[in-house]
Amino acid sequence: MDRIEELRYLVLAAQREGNRRLTEALRPLGVTPAQAEVLTVLAGSDEPLSVKELGALLVCETGSPSRLTRTVVAAGWAEQVPDEADGRLTRLRLTPSGADLAARVAEVEKVFHGQLAAALPDDGATERTVRVLRALVADGPAGAAIERRRARA
Repeated sequence: MDRIEELRYLVLAAQREGNRRLTEALRPLGVTPAQAEVLTVLAGSDEPLSVKELGALLVCETGSPSRLTRTVVAAGWAEQVPDEADGRLTRLRLTPSGADLAARVAEVEKVFHGQLAAALPDDGATERTVRVLRALVADGPAGAAIERRRARA
């Protein structure tokens, strides 16, 4: 196996293992990683988002986020509200229970991110790893979503 092939499989393995661990950590909250991402994005927004705007910020859900949005609304964690400027358009915002759940998700993610940080040897290694991964995803929709979220932060 050459180094690039190994890198490809290591990225895939890290993603799968990370998703498995995050799924387990979120299980007590009754939320999936994709639903948690929606809650996090909505919680971090100053205003309600259209499904299109939300989709442009999601990494977990490629393509149309409509199905994922429906599950979050059906669970009562978000609600659809009419757009103030265009009544034909609906936007999504967290309900009070969704805001509470988003805060609990943030706590789970904080612990999870701490575990990830502990697995890396030092901050320099983290910075180098982030640079490599940004380069790998730069031309794709997930990379674009990450950059949009970084710009909003």
